Amino acid sequence: MTVSPRPADSAGTPSARLDLGTFLPTSTPDPAQPILGDIGAAARLAEELGLDSVWSTDHLVASAPILDSTVALATAAAVTERIRIGWGVLVVSLRPAAWAAKQAATLQYTSGNRLLLGVGTGNPAHSDIAWRAADQPHAERGRRTDEALRVLPDLIAGRPAVLADGTEVTLSPGASVPPILVAGNGSRAMRRAAAYADGWLAIGLSPDESALAATELADLADAVNRPAPQITIVTPPTGDLAQTVDTVSAHAAANVERVILAPADPDWRAHYEFAAKVKAALPS
Repeated sequence: MTVSPRPADSAGTPSARLDLGTFLPTSTPDPAQPILGDIGAAARLAEELGLDSVWSTDHLVASAPILDSTVALATAAAVTERIRIGWGVLVVSLRPAAWAAKQAATLQYTSGNRLLLGVGTGNPAHSDIAWRAADQPHAERGRRTDEALRVLPDLIAGRPAVLADGTEVTLSPGASVPPILVAGNGSRAMRRAAAYADGWLAIGLSPDESALAATELADLADAVNRPAPQITIVTPPTGDLAQTVDTVSAHAAANVERVILAPADPDWRAHYEFAAKVKAALPS
């Protein structure tokens, strides 16, 4: 049985403007500058400043200190009312698919349908130690990611699902299936997004590259009779305010649905304030 969460507010309604988000202070790719901060305070500030989404990175053992993503997102959801919360992105191959689905369904339920479920195979920069620590096969992470994407919607919704080993399971209570985004700049990730997901998340693309990717994703999705995935781009601020506004506006013109501005240093408060100025300056 699917239990309806508390009603979603405007977070569940598509915006006419490009969605602008940022990362919670849960980690950073640079071990010399760990970005770790008060998750609740960060989520509240992002919401107060009018940003559209906050995201948590995910890993078990990364190249820098990193907090648990599920706990971080639960904290962010508990202290906010409107802002979307997102996995950016969940490394599902480190977990049993059913357990990942249970966590996603619970976050969707408790947040009032504000979850964005980004899924990825894991950045090679972090090495394979997390898979060894979790007793999971690193070499099969792509296959395990595909298998998880196949069953996640049914598992989250509380519908019967057949797992890779033939086990049939129904999780209860179910929840509304959140938008699923597949991450990765390569062609394999784009094909995965076209086959399984509502969106595709890429890092550091230029607006011209985003426009080319939109065309390629549409072709890949058409080949499997699915709607074209929406595009989310992760990027650091590209200079001063005017330059960043121009870049974000160009992404919007290239059919990008969402831009996530990533903090470049531990001063996440200043970054959030800058991101809010960018959002306010975007054309309506």
